[in-house]
Amino acid sequence: MNMVSLGSRSFQGRPVTAGRSGTIAALDVGSSKISCFIAKIEPGRLANGHAPVRVIGIGHQVSRGIRAGAVVDMDAAEEAIRVAVDAAERMAGVTIRDVVVGFSGAEPKSQTVGVRASITGGEVSDQDVSRLIHHAQTNFQPEGRDVMHAIPTNYSVDGSRGVRDPRGMVCETLAARLHVVDASVGTLRNLAACFARCDLEIESLVAASFASGLATLVDDERELGVTVVDMGGGTTSLAVFADGHLQHTDVIPVGGHHVTNDVARGLSTTIAHAERMKTLHGSTGAAPEDDRELLPVPLVGEDDHAIAKVPRSMLVGIIRPRLEETFELVRARLEDAGLGRLAGRRVVLTGGASQLIGVRELAAHVLDKQVRLGRPPVLRGLPDSVAGPAFAGPVGLLIWAATEGQIARDLAPVGHAGPPGPVRRLFTWLRERL
Repeated sequence: MNMVSLGSRSFQGRPVTAGRSGTIAALDVGSSKISCFIAKIEPGRLANGHAPVRVIGIGHQVSRGIRAGAVVDMDAAEEAIRVAVDAAERMAGVTIRDVVVGFSGAEPKSQTVGVRASITGGEVSDQDVSRLIHHAQTNFQPEGRDVMHAIPTNYSVDGSRGVRDPRGMVCETLAARLHVVDASVGTLRNLAACFARCDLEIESLVAASFASGLATLVDDERELGVTVVDMGGGTTSLAVFADGHLQHTDVIPVGGHHVTNDVARGLSTTIAHAERMKTLHGSTGAAPEDDRELLPVPLVGEDDHAIAKVPRSMLVGIIRPRLEETFELVRARLEDAGLGRLAGRRVVLTGGASQLIGVRELAAHVLDKQVRLGRPPVLRGLPDSVAGPAFAGPVGLLIWAATEGQIARDLAPVGHAGPPGPVRRLFTWLRERL
């Protein structure tokens, strides 16, 4: 872990707003779908720490032009985003401009950095904390990458560790450990360009697995250690929480689409029918009747009457190895990160691909951990059709915007919560010219 000193300075403190009010828009950009949620955020906090949120508009659209969380076709991605946003705006009766964006592309990487500042015997203020965060944000950026998150995980005051919130404390030296998540600048630039073409501004960029964790975890899980596995269409994202904070993030470029493609190749059928078979009949565990249950399979390239019959056991035999491989990759990434105790004995699965029958049991077997399926909290105005694990991401983005995001803006107004530096400059340039 790197540690750097910022020198001496003292400030007068001010209270931090507990939440924000007004209208907020969350846009989850995934490889399988693009979801836009618009909500009214009321002041204050509920008992669980979440701000009171009332969803007033929802729009979701099949993702196009996005692969593994990155823009690969600007025109197609722009159209899909516009359709999702337009549907949400029509339902809400409002026009949005600023959006909190969740995505799993840009190859996000985690590192822990340490920063230290002299307070000269004064009270620790919001500005002191802001300086620590901003310094980590601007001084720990590998070439070609930029910081998405700089999240304090713990503080020490005059050498006393384990301080959760140092504001108001009197000390000579303040130090902090921060979890910094950086991402590929090139991918972020393309995302910013796409949003500029849609007449939208990125208020905050949030890692997809982080957002899903905010929506699905309970406080005790965040404290004791838990791994969120967000199973999307093009990627599987990881987020490790411990001691109440995000400790690690990672992305594996394998998701539900790979299972669908395996089924299409293995059964010589269309991708659309392979997706339908996976959703309606797919499972990771064999049953005694699978050999007797025959499924109709239209053959790719043949006329409508060329339909084969295959036992359900063949479908299971295609799906299970790919998901086993996915969880083995998850286990390897966690081991390589050396998280050990921090990762905990508990895993929470979320994302659309987590809803396949038997996935929970398979994950528990491969990862050797306790596994549950994570569902987002029931928000006012949120229909049952979008209240499952597949929509944990956009719900988590609303929670971020209403609570954590506001605190981040108060503590680090120099860019912690908004788009990364080079991306913000590119966005301004694009907005002036489009």
